[in-house]
Amino acid sequence: MSNFSLHTHSCGELRAENIGEEVTLTGWVWRRRDFGGLIFIDLRDREGLTQVFFDPDLCDSETFATAETVRPEWPVLVEGQVRHRIEGQTNHNLATGEVEVLVSRIEVLNTSKTPPFQIEDHVDTSEDIRLRYRYLDIRRPSMMANLKLRSDFTFAIRQALHDRAFMEVETPALFKSTPEGARDFLVPSRTQPGHFYALPQSPQLLKQLLMVGGVERYYQVAKCFRDEDLRADRQPEFTQVDIEMSFVDQDDVMGALEEVLSDAFAKVGVEMTLPLRRLSYWDAMDTYGTDKPDTRIGMELHDVTGVFAASGFKLFASAAATDGQYVKAICCPGAGVWGRSKIDKLANVAATFGAKGLAWVAFKADGSVQSPIAKFLSEDEIAALKDEMGANPGDLVLFAVGERLATDEILGGMRVHMANVLEVAREGHDFLWVVNFPLVHWDEEREAYAAEHQPFTQPEESDIDRIEIDPLSVGSHTYDFVMDGYEAGGGGMRIHNAELQMRILKLLGFTEERAAEQFGFLMEALEYGAPPMGGFALGLDRVCMLLAGADSIREVMAFPKTSSGSDMMSSAPSEVSDAQLEEVSLRLL
Repeated sequence: MSNFSLHTHSCGELRAENIGEEVTLTGWVWRRRDFGGLIFIDLRDREGLTQVFFDPDLCDSETFATAETVRPEWPVLVEGQVRHRIEGQTNHNLATGEVEVLVSRIEVLNTSKTPPFQIEDHVDTSEDIRLRYRYLDIRRPSMMANLKLRSDFTFAIRQALHDRAFMEVETPALFKSTPEGARDFLVPSRTQPGHFYALPQSPQLLKQLLMVGGVERYYQVAKCFRDEDLRADRQPEFTQVDIEMSFVDQDDVMGALEEVLSDAFAKVGVEMTLPLRRLSYWDAMDTYGTDKPDTRIGMELHDVTGVFAASGFKLFASAAATDGQYVKAICCPGAGVWGRSKIDKLANVAATFGAKGLAWVAFKADGSVQSPIAKFLSEDEIAALKDEMGANPGDLVLFAVGERLATDEILGGMRVHMANVLEVAREGHDFLWVVNFPLVHWDEEREAYAAEHQPFTQPEESDIDRIEIDPLSVGSHTYDFVMDGYEAGGGGMRIHNAELQMRILKLLGFTEERAAEQFGFLMEALEYGAPPMGGFALGLDRVCMLLAGADSIREVMAFPKTSSGSDMMSSAPSEVSDAQLEEVSLRLL
């Protein structure tokens, strides 16, 4: 029952047990059907749809005349009696489909211009138009359902954290610029000319300081900002559920997170079986070609270097004879029946993942083998390959040759591409952890070491002595939460020793002066009895996108930006006046 004065029920609420009741409904006219003697209107609000009808013999002439004038998207109020739909007219696809309301009075609350697109789930219009009129797009049932899902999941995860003694603490939206991998959004200070705040890329440093301060269990549904190139699952401003714990080890943090996530997903109807699987970083890379694998699609990577140790195909034989070089493969069920020209075009796809070519072997349905390299391969090699890959007639085997990480990434990309092309079913949701990432990697562009997660990650204790000697061999206490082939969240244990933190910053190219300038407040805090700590950040937009079965996080955000970072509705970003620039001591070039 509604608690609002203008209506007694929502448009998604009435059922057979309400038959005979006098009710008041408010909502938008969705569809209007005039059958001469009777007028039917589908009335819609955020909760659903109710059919109401007007009978000129059972309502006054003014009411019926008003019903004749209303048009789609007019907000109206109707009063009337709930009745059972006539026999044969029940709509079993609609929650309110057993009933309808015989209207005795209608009040037009406002009129509406003709919308630029139909307020339907399957909108035949461009996304730019939808974003331009986002306030209309939100009225669509699927968009409203997405926002409701996001609200429910956010509340559920808040509740799960609160029930486990986590404290919600807000951190500033205006803070110091401390670039952590992406460009900051800068905010000029009017009171301190030439100085700038930055919008937070994450509350990372501040939540570590909260641990130093003794908060012990913190969380925040935090708005974050990164000035980076956009894509379907990335926006310049996004929301993460930020979490940190102190006086804990890695298993403590991951165990608590599993309970929280399981509770939250259950509240939106998704079962998560605990404990979640854990894959080490290299197991994930070598098996699936990615550190965020979707394990539902099969096509696992195989190391077939040994199969071709004495091969007549020089590329394979050379790799087998060279330390650090590999021949790896995936088997794509059903793609072996493709024509050669279609298979050859896969080389262009592989090139986008770093491949310089793409060798392949097709096991044809008639038992024959087709391949541009077949003449170099012996019957024993073909048989051994077929056995290793579990290939059946009609399957296609794709190869990558090179260093370990490069071959993993090429085949990882091809694996997802082929799963999409072959329309491999993804049943249910796929949850797992990928753990123990390398501490750093070599950034070819910068010609420097870069943090694999972030600069404050705790190295594996047994590897600390090798930080300066062999950095790429150093592991870390890290864990990414993977959902349906996406990195849905990530975290790690933090360095809580100032001396070790300085060693890591120096490895990453910081001088002591620059480290003090950017992170001096953190370094100082670590000297005041910082406890062992670890945390996590869940990408709320991305998780809700996956829960909704959407292709883009824009579908679960009320007012998103386009791929160019523009707000089509308000025309932001926009120019500002010279006077505004002068107030913050700026001048455009």
